Amino acid sequence: MKDQPIQPKKRIELLDVFRGFAVLGVFVVNIEIMNCVFINQDTFSKQWTAPIDILSTRIFQLFFYSKFFPIFSFLFGLGISMQALSMLQKDTLKFSFFARRMLVLFVFGVLHILLLWSGDVIHLYAVLGLLVTLLIKKSNRLILCLSMVFLVFPFYEQLTGYSFELINYQPDNYLSNYSPDIIVNIIRNGSYIDGIGLRTMEYMANIPMLFVFLAPVALSMFLLGLYFGKNNFVMKIDILADRFKRPAVIIAIVTNLYRILFLFLLPEFEIYNHPMARPIFLKLMLLSDVAMGLFYLWLLTWLWHRTQVRKLLSPLKYVGRMALTNYIMHSFIALILFSTVGFSLYQTMSPSQTLFTAFVVFGIQIIYSKIWLSYFKFGPLEWIWRCFTYMKLLPIKKINR
Repeated sequence: MKDQPIQPKKRIELLDVFRGFAVLGVFVVNIEIMNCVFINQDTFSKQWTAPIDILSTRIFQLFFYSKFFPIFSFLFGLGISMQALSMLQKDTLKFSFFARRMLVLFVFGVLHILLLWSGDVIHLYAVLGLLVTLLIKKSNRLILCLSMVFLVFPFYEQLTGYSFELINYQPDNYLSNYSPDIIVNIIRNGSYIDGIGLRTMEYMANIPMLFVFLAPVALSMFLLGLYFGKNNFVMKIDILADRFKRPAVIIAIVTNLYRILFLFLLPEFEIYNHPMARPIFLKLMLLSDVAMGLFYLWLLTWLWHRTQVRKLLSPLKYVGRMALTNYIMHSFIALILFSTVGFSLYQTMSPSQTLFTAFVVFGIQIIYSKIWLSYFKFGPLEWIWRCFTYMKLLPIKKINR
C-alpha cells in the first residue's frame, strides 16, 4: 500500500506566524549577501558611512545576523516531529517516506544553487533532516542531550580542516581566479550561464562555512524542534510562555549585553584576537544569537496569546504557510534585482536600501500569499514537494462550496 497524504488537523496559526517571521528575518540577512558576496563584503561595507546606513548596519548586527537561521531550523525539526507523530498514531510511519521527502527537498536545494543563488540551505536541511528522522523514536533525554552537544561542541573548525586535508579539498582554490572586479562584472554583465558557473564556485568555496557554522546549528535546532514536538509542547505553548517569561527576559538582556560587548568593545583589546580566547568569544556570540532567536519565538508567543498585537502578527501566517515558495522566491527576486538578467544593481545598494527592499518585498509576499491561498490549498512549491513525496498528483485547488 502506497503512502497516503496525511490529512492535517486544524492548523496551528502561531506556527505559521513563526515561519512567516523566520522567512522575513532570513531574507533581511540574505539580501545583504545577495547584494555583495562574502569575498567582497569587507571592502564593500566600508564605503557606507551615512548615518542611516550605519544605523541599518547596527540593526543587522543586533537583531538579524545569525538569529533567524536557528529559528528556521527549529521549526523544520518541529515540523518533522509533528508529521512523524501523526503518522505514528496511524501506524503509517516509514523511514522510506521521509527519505523520499528529503530527497525531493535536496533536489530543490541543488536547483536553487545552480539556477538562482549559491547561499541555499534547504539541501543541507534535507541531509540533516534525514539523519534526524532516524532519532524520532529515541528517548527525549537523548534527543535533548544531542541537541546541546552539537550546539556547544567547540572543535568543528579543527575537525573540518582535518577532514579536508584527508581528501585534499582546498576551498580557497575555487574562487582564486575570481577577483572582486571579475565577480562584479560577471553578475552585472555576464551571461546567465556565466552566473551558474560563478554560483557553483561560490558554493564550493563556502562549504567550510556550511560544516563549521551552519550545519551544527541546524542539527542542534532540528533536534530541539524534534524534542519540542515529541513532548507536544505546541499544545501548551501559551502556558510555557507564561512560565518562562522571567528567564526569557533575563536571557535577552544578558545575550544582548554580550553582543554589544563583542561587537563594539572587545575589538579594542588585544585579547580579542588571542588564538586561545577568540574561539571562546565566537562560540559565546553564536550561543547568544541562538538564544536571541529562541527569545523571538517566546516573544511572539507571548504577544500572540496575551496582547492585541495578535491582529498585527496574523498576516505573517500567509507567508508562513508558503515558506518554501517564498524562500525560493527571494532568490528569484534578487536575481532580477542584482544580475544581468534584470537591473544589474549588484553592489550598488546601501545597507539601508537593502533593509528597506527586504521589508517591501515581504509586504508584497504577504498580499500575494493571502490571495494565492484563497484559491489554492498549498503554495506552488509546497504542492510539488507533496506530489513527489506521495508519488501521486494531489489536488491543489480549493473546492468552492
